[in-house]
Amino acid sequence: MVNAILAAILSLIIPGLGQIAAGEVKKGIIFFVIAVILGLLFSMISSFIGIISFLFAIYAAYDAYQIAKA
Repeated sequence: MVNAILAAILSLIIPGLGQIAAGEVKKGIIFFVIAVILGLLFSMISSFIGIISFLFAIYAAYDAYQIAKA
């Protein structure tokens, strides 16, 4: 068995690695897959929010231009 603190540190670096090092391979793989899925979802959501923010900035610039032009 591996030291509990080392297992926690390994799992903090790569989710599931601590579980694998502690002998729970199936659980470690599941944790890793969940972490990857969550990372992909977060990446997609933050990209979407970034696009929306950029479009809003373009609209704000256009609106400011129209107001100043009038």
